[in-house]
Amino acid sequence: MYQRQVTFKEAVERALMLNYCNFSGRASRSEFWWYSLFTFILSAAISIVFCWSQNAMNIITGLVNLALLLPSLGLAVRRLHDIDKSGWWIFISLIPVVGWILLIVWYCKDSQMEANEYGPVPNMVE
Repeated sequence: MYQRQVTFKEAVERALMLNYCNFSGRASRSEFWWYSLFTFILSAAISIVFCWSQNAMNIITGLVNLALLLPSLGLAVRRLHDIDKSGWWIFISLIPVVGWILLIVWYCKDSQMEANEYGPVPNMVE
């Protein structure tokens, strides 16, 4: 048995369609990082397309960030669940630098390879 890595497309679909506002369950490391890449690419594209107008870029960026807030938070919480941490640990990011570093380290950790209190291992293949 091994954990299948999700594709870029699957990660974005899961975050935006299947689990838009879902804070329960688990999310694999690949799902989290592919979605992070998607949000980075989206931000870069908005910056390039609206470089001619700072006001338009600010408005569009604000709307996109507002639309992506809940799926991003939900995915971050589910990623913490995957390493057997409570979703409340997301608030450690309020501690500058130290909290951010700790969260990045946790987001990079391998999944816990057995079921935990938050659910079964995501993407498990026999």
